Amino acid sequence: MHSVYVLISKKDGSLYKGYSSNLKERLLEHQKGYVLATQDKRPLELVYCEMFKNRKDAMQREVFFKTGWGRNYLKKVLSQTLKEVN
Repeated sequence: MHSVYVLISKKDGSLYKGYSSNLKERLLEHQKGYVLATQDKRPLELVYCEMFKNRKDAMQREVFFKTGWGRNYLKKVLSQTLKEVN
């Protein structure tokens, strides 16, 4: 399975969107600071995830989340979660 996931920084409330074919391992890499983009944003919490059977579908969804439309979608879906952090 392939995952598209969103992490929220408990430090500053920023969102990180990513893709992985091994979500459990990827989350550990984020938490240990091995991912350059998130190492200064720790601690992080997984707040959203979608699973796909097809790798290409998952990667297209990640690209969407990084667009303006995708960011707006996530703001709506995660509205209560974002209020809790900010």
